[in-house]
Amino acid sequence: MTAPLLETRGLVARYGSVQVLHGIDIAVPQGEIAVLLGPNGAGKTTLLRAISRTVSTRGAIEFDAQDITGRSAARTARAGVGHVPEGRGTFVDLTVEENLRLGGLARPRVRRASAGQDLQLVYDTFPVLAEMRRRAAGLLSGGQQQMLAIGRALMARPRLLLIDEPSLGLAPLLTRQLFDVLVRVRDGWSTSLLIAEQNARLSLEIADRVIVLTGGRVAAAGPVAGFRDGDVIRHAYLGDAHPAHPEAVGGRDTATRAIGDKK
Repeated sequence: MTAPLLETRGLVARYGSVQVLHGIDIAVPQGEIAVLLGPNGAGKTTLLRAISRTVSTRGAIEFDAQDITGRSAARTARAGVGHVPEGRGTFVDLTVEENLRLGGLARPRVRRASAGQDLQLVYDTFPVLAEMRRRAAGLLSGGQQQMLAIGRALMARPRLLLIDEPSLGLAPLLTRQLFDVLVRVRDGWSTSLLIAEQNARLSLEIADRVIVLTGGRVAAAGPVAGFRDGDVIRHAYLGDAHPAHPEAVGGRDTATRAIGDKK
């Protein structure tokens, strides 16, 4: 593995008295797509929030060899960590282009002069957004709004992009098209991605690295080649005994949908 762009050590997060993350150790190398897999309630969303500094944590988070554990969400974003939360969060009354330009306001000052070039790069990456640049964001389809949310985050020029459940609510064809675009984002924007996702089968097609969470703990992690047969992921979802990952727990129905088991 190349030197990690992001690394967490002993990361703990809680909401009030409820602890959600229990000592998370992960690493995301520069230039890779890492996918976070696991059943509902495994802690995927909380882990993304912890990295983007929108939830209180204990432990260590290093980004580009700098400790960002005590930073605010705004300072973390300026350092190069982008976050596309679940639900997209576009400004529905503004046009597509107005949404994108708002994303550019979060750019580091030294990069603001190139915002126009990056706006064109967003349109090159998402041609449908170029076609609809004057249309109100609220009139876009779900898939188009997801692309807009990702494009807006890219306008801040992040080095690491966190994306929560990008396929949520999308038809299978739109999901595949979106995942193809995520590969172009990694390659065309020189951006690493950490994606929390339920669609394990499609995620494995684009991932360089896989992290499986269960019960707020890392059940398995490593290069995608070690997950191709699905056994480790299946054990993590189903909660079957697995010598390497005895803490893996989950629900059978969730796993069946996520990894596409055939009965």
